[in-house]
Amino acid sequence: MNKLVSRPLLSALHVTPEGLLLREDERIGPSVHLGGGPDREVAVVAAVEVRDARAGDAAALVAMWRELSTAAGLPSRLPAPPSEAAAEVAVSKHLDDPFGRLLVGELDGQVHGMAYLRRTAISPLHDDTTVTIEYLHVSDSARRHGLGKALIAEAVAWAEHESCLHLAVVAPAIAREANRFLARLGLGQAGVLRFANTHTVRRRLAAEHAPNLLALLSSRRSVIARRAQLGRPLPADAPSLGADVSYPAEPESAGT
Repeated sequence: MNKLVSRPLLSALHVTPEGLLLREDERIGPSVHLGGGPDREVAVVAAVEVRDARAGDAAALVAMWRELSTAAGLPSRLPAPPSEAAAEVAVSKHLDDPFGRLLVGELDGQVHGMAYLRRTAISPLHDDTTVTIEYLHVSDSARRHGLGKALIAEAVAWAEHESCLHLAVVAPAIAREANRFLARLGLGQAGVLRFANTHTVRRRLAAEHAPNLLALLSSRRSVIARRAQLGRPLPADAPSLGADVSYPAEPESAGT
C-alpha cells in the first residue's frame, strides 16, 4: 500500500537576543520574522498537524460532520450525522484503504479539521489518476490558522507520491469563502455536484414520464361534446363524463 506516513509539520520558534521572534518552518523554508521586540509582547503561533484519522477521533469527526451539514443555516442533503460507534468502525476501514485517506487537522493538539481523499481515474477514457478532496471542513473556532491550507498541502503531497497529475476539491456552491480560498490556490470550477436520495430520484422519474391524464381527459370530453352536438354515436372506448378517473400523484417540488 503506497500511502504516505503522516508526520507532524516541523516548525520551531526562536527568540533572538534582541527580542525578535523567528519561526523556522519546513514548508516555507528559511526563518521568517514574525514581529516582536524588546518592549513588545509576541503572539505564539498555534501548532498545526495533519494526520490520518484514528478511531479515537470519532467524536470530533461526528461533531464536524454536524457542522458541515448545517453550514450557512440551510437544510443539507448530506446524510445525518452517524453515531460515534458507527464512525469508529468507518474510520478503522479507511486505515486499510490504499485508494482513500480520511485526514484530520489538529490545532494545538485538538482536532478541528477534516478532509476525505480519494484516488481514482480522472475519467473512463484516460489512464491519468486524480486525488479528489471531499468533505473539507475546518471548525469556525479554528479558522485563520492555516488548517485548511495544511489539509490541502497533505493532499498535494499524497497526489505527488502516487504520481497523480491532477487534484480536485468538492466544495458547496454556497460556501463563498471556501470557494474563494480554493480559487486562490488555482482550483477552478469544473462542474456542479448534486445529491439526492435514490428513492426520490426514482419517484421523480416516474412522475416525469407519467401520461398527462388531465390533458387526455379534457381532449376526450371535447370530442364527446362535439359528437353529441352532431348526433354521432360515441366510440366504444370513449369514457362517460361521470366515469371514475385516477390521477397521478403531483410531483414534489425539486427544492433547488
